[in-house]
Amino acid sequence: MQLVVATRNKHKLRELRALLSDLDFEVVSVSDLPNVPEVVEDQPTLRDNAIKKAVETARATGRLTLADDSGLEVDALGGAPGVMSAHYAGENASYHENNKKLLAALAGVPLEKRTARFRCVVAIADANGLVDTVEGVCNGLILTEERGGNGFGYDPLFLPDGQVKTFGELPAEIKNRISHRAKALQKAWAVLSRYARTRATQTTPTGRAG
Repeated sequence: MQLVVATRNKHKLRELRALLSDLDFEVVSVSDLPNVPEVVEDQPTLRDNAIKKAVETARATGRLTLADDSGLEVDALGGAPGVMSAHYAGENASYHENNKKLLAALAGVPLEKRTARFRCVVAIADANGLVDTVEGVCNGLILTEERGGNGFGYDPLFLPDGQVKTFGELPAEIKNRISHRAKALQKAWAVLSRYARTRATQTTPTGRAG
C-alpha cells in the first residue's frame, strides 16, 4: 500500500522515511507526484494545519496521506513561536534567521527558565476524509548559542531533557528515537497498521462482489 507524505521539506522527509521504514507501506512524497497543489498552512493550531494538509492532499491524490505540523513552544515566550515556528523571522526566513530571532527574544533569560518543548501533531487521512490524529512531545531547554550541524530548524539550540547534546549534535539514529516526531510517529504506526488490516479485510476474496 502506498502512503503519501504531505511535505516538500527534504530534511523532514528524510526523517519521516527513516521513522516509517518498518511499516509495510511504499512511502512517497508529494514532490514525487504530479500536479499536487501546495496546501496553505493558515490554521491557528498545529493540529488544524496537520489535518488540513492530510485531508486536502488525500483528496487531491486519492491516496492514504500522512501530514504533520510541528512547532517549538518556549515557556518564557508564552508558548511562541508555536504554530509560527517555520516563519518566526518572516515568511521566507532561513533556519538561521529563525534561530537568531529566538536567541534575541530570550536575551537575558537564565538557562533554567529557558524551558521549551517541541510538539508534533500527525494527521492521517484517506480519500474519504480524516482517519485519525496523534501527538508527540519532547521537552528540553533552549541554549544561548547554536551547537551542531545535524538536523534542521531549531535543532542546534534545543537540548532535550536527559541529554548532553543538542538535536543538532545528536546522531540521527538517536534523535529519531527520542524526538517529538518520533513519538508521534510511534503512535501513527499503530493507526496505519490498523488501517492496513481493515483494508485487507475489506478486500479479501470473500469480501468482494462476485
